[in-house]
Amino acid sequence: MPVTESQVLETLKAVIDPDLHQDIVKLGFVKDIKIEGESIEFAIELTTPACPVKDILQAQAETAVRSLEGVSNVSITMTSRVRQKQGKPEDLLPNVRHIIAVASGKGGVGKSTTTVNLAVALSQTGAKVGILDADVYGPSIPLLMGAMGEPPLTKDDKILPIERFGIRMMSLGFLMADGDTVMWRGPLVAGTVKQLLSDVDWGDLDYLLVDLPPGTGDAPMSLAQLAPLTGVVIVSTPHNVAANIAGKAVGLFRRLNTPILGVVENMGPAIDPSTGVVSQMFVGQSGSDLAMHLKCPYLGSIPFDPKISESGDMGRPSIVAYPNREQAKAFKDIAGRVAQQASIIAMTREEVPKEAEPVPV
Repeated sequence: MPVTESQVLETLKAVIDPDLHQDIVKLGFVKDIKIEGESIEFAIELTTPACPVKDILQAQAETAVRSLEGVSNVSITMTSRVRQKQGKPEDLLPNVRHIIAVASGKGGVGKSTTTVNLAVALSQTGAKVGILDADVYGPSIPLLMGAMGEPPLTKDDKILPIERFGIRMMSLGFLMADGDTVMWRGPLVAGTVKQLLSDVDWGDLDYLLVDLPPGTGDAPMSLAQLAPLTGVVIVSTPHNVAANIAGKAVGLFRRLNTPILGVVENMGPAIDPSTGVVSQMFVGQSGSDLAMHLKCPYLGSIPFDPKISESGDMGRPSIVAYPNREQAKAFKDIAGRVAQQASIIAMTREEVPKEAEPVPV
C-alpha cells in the first residue's frame, strides 16, 4: 500500500525541537507534503533562518520518514518564517518582528562592536536586520559601519535608514554635525529614543538590534517602556568590574519585566591563528560564570583579537573584513543562539524564565 500523508505526519512526531520541547508536527513546522510513489517531499518551516539546530532537525526528519515501509527517496526543503512579536495597538514598530536590545552597563566592553557584528551575522543567514543606535551621548554605529558624514534622506515625512552590509541603520550620529556634543537631560533622551523608533521608515524587519548607551539610565528605561522588546543581550568582559555592572543592568531589565536573552563574553581567551594556542588575556569573572550567577543563558565568547577593533576603525565589521578568523565564527555562533532564544520567546509567548539554566556552548 502507498504511504499516506497521515503516516508521514505520525512518524515526524518523533522529531522533537530541542529548544521548544515539542514535536515539529505539533509546532506546525511541517508544510506541503507531496507523495509520488516511493518519493516523499515536504518542507520544514523553522522560526528563524539562523536556527542553530537546523541541520539536526533535517537529518532526524529524513531518518524518520525513510523508516516508513515503501519509501525510497526523501526530499526536505528547509525554510523559515520569523514569528511576529507580541505587539500592542500603539506599537511603534508593527512590522518589526523582534526588537533586541544590546546592553552592558559599563562602557568600553565592545557593546557596539558586538551589535554590528551580530547584525551582519544574522543578515548573512537571510534575515532582514536593522540597527538602532540609541547611544545618544556617544553614537558609534556610523563609524563602525563606514557611514560617517552620510546624512539620511526623508520620504513622506519619514527618515530613510542608511544601509550598509545589508543592514538598515539609524543613529543620532547621522543627524548631528561633526564635533557636536549632546548635553541632554532625561526627558530629551526619552524623546529622542522615541523619535528614532517612530520617525524612521524601518520597513519590514525580522530583527532590530538596539545599541544602548552604558549605564542604567533614561535610554534603556525609555526603550523598555516604548517598544515591545523581545529581550536583551548583555555584553561583558572577563573583568570583575564589568561583570558587576552588567549584573546591575540585568537587574534593571528584570524590574522592567524584559526577558534576558543571555550573556556574551567579549575579549575572551585569544586564539593564535597560526598555532591554535589559546591564551587567557584577562582573569576576571568569565561570561559563563556571570551567566550562571545571573541565572540566564550563556550565549558564548568572542575571542580577544586586535583585528576586531582594527576593522571597526576602518568602518567594516570584523565578520566582513576577516571572515576566516575565529572571531567571525564566534559571532555567527552567538547570532544563532540569540535567534534561538528570541524564537523560544516568540513561540511560547512567555518570558524567558528568570531561573533558566545557562545554555551550554
